[in-house]
Formats: sequence, C-alpha cells, structure tokens
Amino acid sequence: MATPNGVKATILLEELHDAYGLEYDAYPIKIGEGDQFTSGFVEANPNSKIPALLHYLDEKGPSSKPRSIFESGAILMYLCEHFDKDHRFLPTDADKRAETLSWLFWQMGSAPYLGGGFGHFYHYAPVKIEYAIDRFTMETKRQLDVLERHLSGKDGRGGGPYMVGDTYTIADMAIWPWYGSLVLGRLYGGSDKFLQVEQYPHVLEWAHRIDAREAVRRGQMVNKLWGEESEQLPERHSAKDFEAVPTASS
Repeated sequence: MATPNGVKATILLEELHDAYGLEYDAYPIKIGEGDQFTSGFVEANPNSKIPALLHYLDEKGPSSKPRSIFESGAILMYLCEHFDKDHRFLPTDADKRAETLSWLFWQMGSAPYLGGGFGHFYHYAPVKIEYAIDRFTMETKRQLDVLERHLSGKDGRGGGPYMVGDTYTIADMAIWPWYGSLVLGRLYGGSDKFLQVEQYPHVLEWAHRIDAREAVRRGQMVNKLWGEESEQLPERHSAKDFEAVPTASS
C-alpha cells in the first residue's frame, strides 16, 4: 500500500527498472481492512507491517520457497545488493557507503516521531492534546533542521544536492516519502503551513528535485488505492501496466 514506508520500496524498484529493466509484482495490502494480520502476510513479516518482499530465487521451481525480507531499510539494502549491479544507489566507496547507511538508518529511527508522533496527534487523533502536538511538532521541526543543515552544507558533511552529496542513493529514497512529502504539503492537511516549512529552503529544493524523477512519480502510484485515478496503480506486474492508468485530463 502506498504509504510512505511502502513508497520507499516501490521508488527503488522503479529506479531499478529504469536502470536495468528489472520487473516485479506488487500487490496491495489493505491495512485498513487488516490484511497485514492474515497468516499469509505474517509469514512474510512477523511484525505485521508493510512493506514486505518475497524474492523467488528459482523461477523454474514451482515448489521453491521464496526468501522473505521485511523492514523497509532492509528491503532497500537487499534490493541494491542483489539487483543494483553498478552500485548506483548504494555506493561501494567506503565514505559514500557509510554516509548512505548513516542517513538511511537516521530515517528509520526518526520517522516514527514524525508519523506516529506528529502525524497522529496533529492529524488523526480524535482528541487534540496540546502537549502531544507541541512535543512532536518541536521534534519534527528539529529533524527538518537537521536535514536543512545537512543539505546546505552547514553540518560539515558536504551538503547536497542529495543526502550523499552529488550521489542519489537509497538514503534519499527512504527519507523523501516522509520528509519530502511533508514539506510539499502531501502528508497531513495544512501541516506544511503549520510547520512553516519555508524555513527549510534546502529541504524544499531537495524535495522538488526528487519529486521530479520519473521513477519517483511511478513509485508513488504503485499500490495506491485512493486519490485521483490518474495517480493510482492498484497492482503492478509489468511496466506496461502504467499505460492503462487514465491521464489527469481524461
């Protein structure tokens, strides 16, 4: 399902398609209906969270058991290690690899404060609790400032245009669905104004830069079940599936 965590994986899969012609099957897990708790999905991810990956190592063996990988960060690393033969998205250079993994796991540790903290209490909670909103707003703004300082080069780690300097990596793909979508006003209604995202110009520039990538556009569509029909591809089995999606003007 095209939540920020799910989109991380489908963006990389689409980037791998554009780079190497990789094809894959993507099925929606309707978390609002409890699909993540069914026995079939729990076999793939015992934590009952999306996304989950099944890698069929032997396509010719009908009884072969697929390898299952869960947790979005692990999925991104696994896909790169098995399908990114030119190391475009997970560099082999020791310094760039260390920086990529540092920011990848920064996202894994930070986003729960954004989604489960700020997003929940600001947007979803049936009762508005001022302390909780204030607490997670300040933490979200602190995290945006971390990104702003990094992308501007003020943290001494080199700066943008991407999270790892001039190299577009899985760190960008992991961070963008949460923080890029946030500053672009797509996560929680009105939160971009509430958070005063104009205070983070380098984050905004980075968010627009990633958003302009064709693979990112398609990755956001995969398994999406809401919004405009021109933005939805409920299941994906071939790149040709996108041709059947109605255009915004049709």
